[in-house]
Amino acid sequence: MMALVEQAHGYAVTLVVSDKPDAPGFVWARDQGIATFALSPKGIGKAAHEAAIDKALRGAGVETIALAGYMRLLSDAFVARWRGRIVNIHPSLLPKYKGLDTHARAIAAGDAIAGCSVHIVTEELDGGEVLGQGEVPIEPGDTPDTLAARVLAAEHGLYPRILSAFVAR
Repeated sequence: MMALVEQAHGYAVTLVVSDKPDAPGFVWARDQGIATFALSPKGIGKAAHEAAIDKALRGAGVETIALAGYMRLLSDAFVARWRGRIVNIHPSLLPKYKGLDTHARAIAAGDAIAGCSVHIVTEELDGGEVLGQGEVPIEPGDTPDTLAARVLAAEHGLYPRILSAFVAR
């Protein structure tokens, strides 16, 4: 999220939303003076949680949602309301390794290359159109953590660039 703010070109981050008000990126955004909205879904349910997020996003004039570290699955109804306007960064070269544990899965498969993908969010988990990818070699002795660190560096270069192109089209 910090990379999206710091490297913004052709877009502005107008609101940062989180279900965890103590998340480091959320705190950083608030400290930078960026508007923030935090709400836990606990005790209110998914539908009410997403309705509150939708209201906050629309109230802030958001046109595109860029997910970054948001580890909750969005409901089909939420995705439908924002169809074609939600993008996400995923730590694999989609369509390979949808979901979790992507680095461990790539290493276990003996892949030579891993990476990240920016894609449009659809109702299918990590199944939307891929807008761009960044490759990272898997090195001998890599662990999921060492690979994750290199993929994260690639994400920080890829995501702002792809988001800029996406909002410009």
